[in-house]
Amino acid sequence: MTKPNIELICFPGAPNLPIFAAQSKGWFESNGVSVNLTTTPNSAFQAENLASGKFQIAGTAFDNVVAYQEGQGAVPLKDTDFFAFMGATQVELAFITAPTISSYEDIKGQSLALDALSTGFAFCLYEMLAKNGLSKSDYKMVPVGATPARWESVKAGEHVGTLTIEPFTSIARNQGFKVLDTSTNIFPAYQGGAFAASRKWAAANPDALKPYIRGYLAGLAWTLDPANREEATQILLTNMPEIKPQVAGAVMNSLLSPRSGLTPKGAMLMDGVDTVLDLRSRYGSGGKLNDPTKYIDLSYYHSA
Repeated sequence: MTKPNIELICFPGAPNLPIFAAQSKGWFESNGVSVNLTTTPNSAFQAENLASGKFQIAGTAFDNVVAYQEGQGAVPLKDTDFFAFMGATQVELAFITAPTISSYEDIKGQSLALDALSTGFAFCLYEMLAKNGLSKSDYKMVPVGATPARWESVKAGEHVGTLTIEPFTSIARNQGFKVLDTSTNIFPAYQGGAFAASRKWAAANPDALKPYIRGYLAGLAWTLDPANREEATQILLTNMPEIKPQVAGAVMNSLLSPRSGLTPKGAMLMDGVDTVLDLRSRYGSGGKLNDPTKYIDLSYYHSA
């Protein structure tokens, strides 16, 4: 019998390590599904192609799920039915700035790079800036794309700062760029990454979705086991050659911490979900959001 195939689209970054591990160890295949991973250049491309069915599962910011269900996504999409079925990361978002930027005051009159202006992690950066006395008129936000593109734009001097995840945070630090702030400094909990699909596809394909969940969780448990750190690091370096050995230790330290990286057992952090909904309620365009069940269905996860 032919195994179902899942086209998976994720943002590039170290949090994909459990997927790399599950692919390397054959745990998707042994659970009855084949998985092909593609990385997305930006959130709009990911959402459009998840909605069209080109991809069946997305590793994305939980806020992206909320945004598209509220009609506030980076691109207009009709009749989206995205939902989060499993958590991935709490994730530490680092506000990386050029070496010339020493304080929030230095941001005034400058431009900052984001993936999109109203989805994903943009609201975290708005909150950092607001808490440090800056209003939206003090700076310019420019949509650039996923973390690699944003980091390159800051490195090239096109913008003075952006938000990064690992490994790009450690890469930037190693090259003399500053970490002005982090999301873990300002939020006690934040649901960063999650896995999402359309409700229609999930209902029609539980025999593909649940094996995917089991394979991912096997890769996650193996990755988080301290006994496997050396081999896990090698798998990460093989799949992300932009990570140089001198920063690999820092990348792994952040990734393996539940405070700044992977979430044990792929759990959804409900206090972190509340943070995401609060930020979108204040910085989005749709008013107060307070019903997580509109965006989350863990029944497939629990069944798997």
